[in-house]
Amino acid sequence: MLMELFENTKTQSKPKVNAPLAERVRPKSLDGFVGQSNLLGVGKPLRLMIENDELRSIILWGPPGTGKTTLARIVANHTDAEFFSLNAVASGVKEVREVIAKAEKLQKQLGKRTVLFIDEIHRFNKAQQDALLHSVEDGIIILIGATTENPSFEVISPLLSRARVYVLESLGKSELETILDNALAADSIVTKEKVQIADKEFLFLLSGGDARIMLNGLESAFYLVKPDSGGVRIISKQVLEDAFQRKYTVYDKTGEQHYDTISAFIKSMRGCDPDAAVYWMARMLDGGEDPKFIARRMIVLASEDIGNADAFASVVATNCFTAVDYVGMPDARIILSHAATYLASAPKSNASYLAIEEAMADVRLSPNLPVPLHLRNAPTRLMKELGYSDDYKYGHGFQNNFVEQQYLPDNLKDKLYYRPTENGKEKSIKERLELWWKKRKQ
Repeated sequence: MLMELFENTKTQSKPKVNAPLAERVRPKSLDGFVGQSNLLGVGKPLRLMIENDELRSIILWGPPGTGKTTLARIVANHTDAEFFSLNAVASGVKEVREVIAKAEKLQKQLGKRTVLFIDEIHRFNKAQQDALLHSVEDGIIILIGATTENPSFEVISPLLSRARVYVLESLGKSELETILDNALAADSIVTKEKVQIADKEFLFLLSGGDARIMLNGLESAFYLVKPDSGGVRIISKQVLEDAFQRKYTVYDKTGEQHYDTISAFIKSMRGCDPDAAVYWMARMLDGGEDPKFIARRMIVLASEDIGNADAFASVVATNCFTAVDYVGMPDARIILSHAATYLASAPKSNASYLAIEEAMADVRLSPNLPVPLHLRNAPTRLMKELGYSDDYKYGHGFQNNFVEQQYLPDNLKDKLYYRPTENGKEKSIKERLELWWKKRKQ
């Protein structure tokens, strides 16, 4: 029987006593679910879809431990449809086709819908995803996919276009605290004794926004200590370190450490110190910082602090962001280091940054200076009669593609916003511009 081949969440029994703590306290309903209020708050789209049993194919994209699998199981408890679950690591086209065959029979004979949940759908290759396509398109199955990777790159476009993507965010401190308190109050094993956590903040940091890591780490810590004379298991910071098998870098992704460390990273690259840049990057990565956040900051630095002194720096930084998105951690650390060391070692210039800042200041001061007549567009006869585009000189018709001509408004015609340095390739740019400036003044 097909029913024996797959996990049918609707008929699952309660978690076994020897199941991990995170599994034992997994919520069964939307009211017990913590986090993702932008999707599951009262009146929000995903909540309404589940409560009204108006299911459509969706992709749940988010970091580990944010509730993707839990949401799928809640859907199973709320829907009248037949519900099957596959894990992409252990399943292939054969298992997918068997579910589809069952779904076709249910639809034809009973008019019943079938929901298929595929965990880690990004691990399905193109052929495996193709096997789902027509059944999703024809409504034979309603697909719920869960992924920690960007679905734009990991899910084939035809399948992605037939599903709504919902983005789940890492859990914050308040949400982790609620989940922790619920577990300490509800779990059949932990509640048998009093538990005192000496440093909850440290536990939250160790979790990295992952509720599953937090709960299972807490359970390991629970068994590492014996009750004291008062029958209380006191879980110290040292016990947490032992349970998680690591010393945690003090780094709060949303607090002061976040801003101080990224500041040190940027200033190290600006100050031409690749060693310091790599160190501060390592601190951020070890603390669980989003590698794409680091890559985005390097894109800004490449233009703000290097600019035309080495225009290739912008290419390196942008390609770094793309590669990090493709590869993910832990290998993304190598790509980030490659980019950071290049940017730190590149010649520096903030001339482009200063140019736009000064130009913006002038625009705010005089926002409506008229465009010189010879630069205006003249698509109609009236405009031509008014002198629009008269005396415009087409630069490519002159020697070295340069012509003495005014391009700024009259009030600013002698303004110099971009003043290149003599660093890197900007030196040759400066020499060329100085020649042009002299010709214009003449």
